[in-house]
Amino acid sequence: MVIEATKTEFGYIKPTQIVDEMRSSYLDYAMSVIVARALPDIRDGLKPVQRRILYAMQDLAMRPNSAHKKSARLVGEVLGKWHPHGEGAVYDALVRMAQPFSLRMPLVDGQGNFGSVDNDPPAAMRYTEARMAPVAEEMLANIDQNTVDFAENFDGSLSEPEVLPARLPNLLVNGASGIAVGMATNIPPHNPIEVCDALIHLADHPSATVEDLMKFVRGPDFPTGGIIMGTAGIQSAYATGRGQIVVRAKASIEPMSNRGNRMQIIVSELPYQVNKAALVEKVASLVKDRKIEGISDLRDESDREGMRVVFELRAGVQPMVVLNNLYKFTAMQSSFSANMLALVDKMPRVITLRQALQQFLEFRQEVIRRRTEFELAKARQRAHILAGLRIAISHLDEVINLIRNSESAQAARQQLIARFGLDDDQAQAILDMQLRRLAALEREHLEKEYREIQDSIRKMEELLADDRKILAEVKKELRALKKKHGDERRTEISGEASDLAREELEPHEQIVVTLSQGGYIKRIPASTFRNQHRGGKGVGGMTTRDNDAVKRLLVVDTHDKLLFFTNKGRVYSLTAFELRADTSRATRGVPILNVISAGSTEKVTAVIGMSENEFESEDCVLVLATAKGKIKRIALSTVANVRPSGYNMMSLSEDDELVSVRPANPKDSIMMVTQNGKALRFDQTEVRLYKHRGGGGVKGMKLVGEDRVISMDVGPPSARLLVISKLGMGKITPLSSYRKKGRGGMGVKTLNVTAKTGPVADAQIIDDTKEEVYVVSEQAQVIRTNLSEIRNAGRNTQGVTIFKPSEGDSVTSISCVSDLNLIEEKAANQSATPKAKKPTKAASTNGRRNGRVNGAQGRLDGIG
Repeated sequence: MVIEATKTEFGYIKPTQIVDEMRSSYLDYAMSVIVARALPDIRDGLKPVQRRILYAMQDLAMRPNSAHKKSARLVGEVLGKWHPHGEGAVYDALVRMAQPFSLRMPLVDGQGNFGSVDNDPPAAMRYTEARMAPVAEEMLANIDQNTVDFAENFDGSLSEPEVLPARLPNLLVNGASGIAVGMATNIPPHNPIEVCDALIHLADHPSATVEDLMKFVRGPDFPTGGIIMGTAGIQSAYATGRGQIVVRAKASIEPMSNRGNRMQIIVSELPYQVNKAALVEKVASLVKDRKIEGISDLRDESDREGMRVVFELRAGVQPMVVLNNLYKFTAMQSSFSANMLALVDKMPRVITLRQALQQFLEFRQEVIRRRTEFELAKARQRAHILAGLRIAISHLDEVINLIRNSESAQAARQQLIARFGLDDDQAQAILDMQLRRLAALEREHLEKEYREIQDSIRKMEELLADDRKILAEVKKELRALKKKHGDERRTEISGEASDLAREELEPHEQIVVTLSQGGYIKRIPASTFRNQHRGGKGVGGMTTRDNDAVKRLLVVDTHDKLLFFTNKGRVYSLTAFELRADTSRATRGVPILNVISAGSTEKVTAVIGMSENEFESEDCVLVLATAKGKIKRIALSTVANVRPSGYNMMSLSEDDELVSVRPANPKDSIMMVTQNGKALRFDQTEVRLYKHRGGGGVKGMKLVGEDRVISMDVGPPSARLLVISKLGMGKITPLSSYRKKGRGGMGVKTLNVTAKTGPVADAQIIDDTKEEVYVVSEQAQVIRTNLSEIRNAGRNTQGVTIFKPSEGDSVTSISCVSDLNLIEEKAANQSATPKAKKPTKAASTNGRRNGRVNGAQGRLDGIG
């Protein structure tokens, strides 16, 4: 059905469906945005507004060797003649073309405030000045030689170039970004030397593949530097036109001057288009929220010389761990989503690296061809004029007489044409010839010019007749461009992007983990506690609240798994290095509920440390004991992978609680010790092995009155039992002194409890590998002494003074340290990562090992 237009007093009106009109109008708008605003042309790599800015600069003579002119003047020129849009669009484009952190080779030389990498806004255009950058002349070279097509401007009063001649492969060198309707482009910048080399190679090898071209164009080269992690994204972008390119900031780890062993992270380069000020603010927020730990101070020390963002680290913090978290949680590691979309024959196309290079080569060949044709026509015209002048010189007297005797210039021209067979241009040139050209020397110059121009015409004709010569001219220009404007690559290309595991970053080191009665936990190096003789007063282990006694002390390797058992019979887990490191004994630590997800009614009553090898052992089991004398034996594999919410390990009655958990081997017997000095030893085979975590266990020891179990430990028959009382009296007794009895018995005396000794505080089985013991008091005093200084004694004795607590203080727990040979072997094996330092031993003040293992410091030299 054809709908005819109706004539009205306002003109013709044609009815149409609103859906059809909206579809047609939207498509017109979309194509206008795509072609005339948002996308770059594949030939010169410019959007229309950028092209118009450069063309207007040439019109205003704003060349590199001229003075700067007001940006407002240039913006007005562009708006009034060629770009029918807002002044903001033009000035924003001008600003970006002048920013060295936005374009790999800025096309505008700006003077004034053109913004910063901190996203500071540029000054108003009335304050800034601009002119062409030297490389911009390469974009406009030969534009007046009919090298490109021109089109009418928006009102048809002027003409503008549809594309610039562009000797510079600008699309790849400076990249492009823009959002059109339903599509967007994001082309990364590249190194000009690499792009020129790839173009020359493609000119010599037309069948070159993307892989061949990537030997020259290694990857994007961002103006802000940084490190590209891996080549998978680059290969995808170059082969398909789309790819995710991971870019990291360049950082180095340096010691802080005059600050002991503290380190700092120095960031000197950021990923492309990352806002430095926003990054610093983000890091400060993450540090405040404790999502990134270990940073004590951060500041921006950037100046005219370059970027420098400093993150000061706390003592004892692993710099690689902090740096890894910065990459993980901030824009210090960003993805550049390459989407190589450009206008090809005025249509949007996703292009590959090869297509971008090939299209530029073909365009430059066309430019050179048109330039040569223009120069050839001009040379031929000049040769034609020179041919007429030569005739006049050869018949000089006759020509002079003819002109002298003519009535007018018109008559003289007609007679010259008739007499010598000239055309109008040649005759006019003879009439315009100056008298000085009649001199003999000038006549020789005329002949020389004629010979030279004939030679030039011959060469241009040969050039136009041979495509290989045109291509050779393209390569010649590329070599000259590379020599004049090329510079070194700024962005490094490194290995694959992946977060380093904490296990790879943390060195093996012996640490002391303390847990207070109030639930505060802390981790400090074992070397913090110097070795003392028995009977000492100890040193402060942690700052505690009033009546907040240190309840547990554990000496483990940083890579050991910590298992936290609560009074309710639940277990939680984390790796030792996940605890925040403290270097001072005087700090309180952090609430245990901040590191494990235990309930508010739970409190940790037992902590053990297990190595990876122990978890893999099929013979190893866990033995759990309660204050009421219940005991349970369960396979260690049940806690190999504890979920964050924990597991229920033992069902308990309301008036009972879990007090001790120990890993046990098949030959180990169980020893239970009460606060009234009773001890019961029996075979673990008397306790059935549970294969599941549920269940409440069986009766292990019979208690009398208000007595309660304070410790349960396991060990072989050759081991010894170290017992210590609340007032610091202790002794070591061979296990053989305790006759094995069946479980459920009352036990025998293990310490003569008196007013001098006080109740039993703790007991631990030791073997020949144990060398030192840590004793902790309620007021957080810690003594570290050699077990060899504590003499063996019988069961029914008070022992000797191991620790002298202050008035009102008392012992809460002990922890014995094994021989370090095995620990050091484990550290050497597990820290054998690339560029890691070999673990070393540090001697204590009395010549014995002090328990600290200095592991690998991480792959520090692998950064930046």
